[in-house]
Order: sequence, then C-alpha cells, then structure tokens
Amino acid sequence: MDRKKIREKLMIKPVTLTHLNQFNELLRYVFQVTESDLEEGGYEDDQEIAKAKRPVLKAADVIGWFDKKDDQLVSQLAIYPCQVNIHGKIYQMAGLTGVGTYPEYANLGLMKELISLGLTKMREKEQWISYLYPYNIPYYRRKGWEIISDRMTFKIRDSQLPKAINVPGTVEREPIDHPDVPHIYNAFAKQNHGAMIRDELAWEEYWRWENEEERIAAIYYDANNQPTGFCLYWIAEEIFHIKELIYLNQEARKGLWNFITAHFSMIHYVEGTTYKNEPIAFLFDDSEITETITPYFMARIVDAEKFIQHYPFQTTTEPFHFVITDPIADWNNRMISLTWDEQGELTLGDTPVGQPVTLDIQTLTSLLMSYKRPTYLHKIERLQTDSTTLKHLEGLISNETAYFSDYF
Repeated sequence: MDRKKIREKLMIKPVTLTHLNQFNELLRYVFQVTESDLEEGGYEDDQEIAKAKRPVLKAADVIGWFDKKDDQLVSQLAIYPCQVNIHGKIYQMAGLTGVGTYPEYANLGLMKELISLGLTKMREKEQWISYLYPYNIPYYRRKGWEIISDRMTFKIRDSQLPKAINVPGTVEREPIDHPDVPHIYNAFAKQNHGAMIRDELAWEEYWRWENEEERIAAIYYDANNQPTGFCLYWIAEEIFHIKELIYLNQEARKGLWNFITAHFSMIHYVEGTTYKNEPIAFLFDDSEITETITPYFMARIVDAEKFIQHYPFQTTTEPFHFVITDPIADWNNRMISLTWDEQGELTLGDTPVGQPVTLDIQTLTSLLMSYKRPTYLHKIERLQTDSTTLKHLEGLISNETAYFSDYF
C-alpha cells in the first residue's frame, strides 16, 4: 500500500484515558521498556505502570494518529504542563514527552504534523518555551529544539573523598518523601536558572523509574535547624550512589560531603550525577577524578516575540533587531526589534531598528538560555551580526548556565 493510501486510513485526535493501555504499549515498544526495567523501577507488572501513568495522561495534552477502522493508536506525543525558572522569571513550559510512532507507520510525516499541532496548542496555552529529553538530537534539532543543559557524571575513589570540615549544622537521614526535601528543592529552583518548579505530579515523575524503597534522603540542617541541603542516595555493592545533591549555600555543601566521607570504611567509590556545567573536581584536594559531561535536555522557544517580551535582560543597550527563521512554527519566521526607553522599559516591534542579529530558532534558544555565549555562536557562524552589537548581547544575557535534573 502506498503512503497516500496509508495516510487516508488515519486521523488525528486527542488521546484520552480510554486509550491508556494503547498509550503505554506504544511507549514500551518505542522505548524498549523491558520486564527488568519495570522490576528495577519497583513495578510488578504492566498494569501497575499503566495505573501510575494515569495522572500524567490526565494532566497532559496528548494527541495521536489513529487507524479509523479499529481506533488503534499508531503515533503520539504528550505535552506536559510545567513551570521553569528562566533567569529568575517563572515561565509556563511545555514538556514534550511520550513521542513515538510504530515503525510500520514511519516516514509518513505523522510526527511532523503532530509536532506542528503541538506547538500551536502550546502557543494557545501561553507556554512560550518547550523542554524535552532527546532520544535523537539531530531529529529534534531539525524540529527547532536545541541543547540547553548538560548532565555530568562523576566517579570518586574512597581515598579521594574530601576531608571533613567543621560546620555548625548536622545531617539527618530521612525517607525521600520527607517534607523538607521539596521545601529545599523549591528554594533551590527559585535560585537556579533553568530549574523546574516541581508540583506533586512532577515529583512522581522524578521517581518514576527509581526503586524508592531503596533510596534515602540525607538532609542538612544549619545551627538554627533550618533545612538547607539534601543528598538523595543509595548504597549498593560498596558504591555510594548519588542521585542528586542540592544545597542552598556552601555550608550545606560541606556538611553533605562530610556525611558522604563518613562512609569511607563502607565503600570503595562514590558515583553520582550533577546537572550543571560546573565540574566538582576543582572543589577537591585530589582533583584527579573521572568526570563525564554529556548533553541532557533540549528546549525550543515556542513564540519568540512573547518569550523575548517577558525575558529578564540584565541591562539595556542600543536598539537592534533579531531576524529569525523557524523550520515549523511559521509565526517565528520574522523580524523582532528591541528598543529600550530611558526608564529601561523594553518595546518590541516588527520593523528593523539598529543592527540585525540573524539566527534560527535553535540558536536563539541556546543564546537566551545561556547554554552558549553570543561570541561563541558568532564564531561558529550560528549567529550573524556586527562586533558592536555582539558586545551588547554579551552584556544583555546572563552568564548563568541552566540546571535541570528532571526527566519526563
């Protein structure tokens, strides 16, 4: 059967709770979720994971292609409503997840149409930016997403652990659902660019593929008994595994590492992950540790005008204008001028003012999310402008890189 006839058999419509089993079957097939994966995540069977995913499907905006004849789901994507901190400004964010198509329906353009419709829905809901975990970076780059955060894994020998430093507070071991854990994280997320503001459902997704019964929270309390940091960890086969290490100040960081070092006689290695482009080796006396940095999450600006209108630029500068191209969202194929008045208020326009800054939506996302600096993007020919405007861009955009440790 030719491509046209196959397409004629299909229709786009919402994926609802009545399609929950089909939704999970497609996810399991595309992402090759095995029985051992379910077991390691603490799930007993398919029905348990389906039940766990029900709140996500209920909260998300899920659309898919169905066979008209038997209402069989063949391709889908889910838009998960989230909030993120972008340089101190809270944005509504569309988390793109659950993306998949059965192989016999591949190369029909189904996903391109779903993404196009998804972007329209995001724009209608004023979600000016979208995040996703990329299983295929080149594919999502072609759709307008770009890398915005890294994940760094590290491995430390027991002999390389830092020496204990006197701190006024103490560490207490608690269950991972202790109320001080989200309390600390919420304060951390408001301090750190890129971080997700986690609601109850986001925390459920955070632990989705973890065996929660084996995880422990080490919480640091300062001299006033205020919680200012935590380490989520487990110990197995003489390895101290760190899922996430969060601290609001350096005292908490030192206190938590004191706690980790106290396991010296029990372990051979500490292995962990951090989600900021900030190698930890510099903090250790023995910095010869193994660190591996890999791209983690991608993002794309959904509506350039609205995103820029709310963006917290660091200062003001001479007027200039962006010339933007977008492979899917036609409303972003345009010119946007930026002009500041004497009071520092920004006005956007659609006619050229000052010098042009020419770039695609992927590069604009990387630029405004501070993953790469303007000078570097200009050097690798992802951004075109004159030298003066380039210097102005360097001053306009914060140098703080994104922290994002969630997964959906």
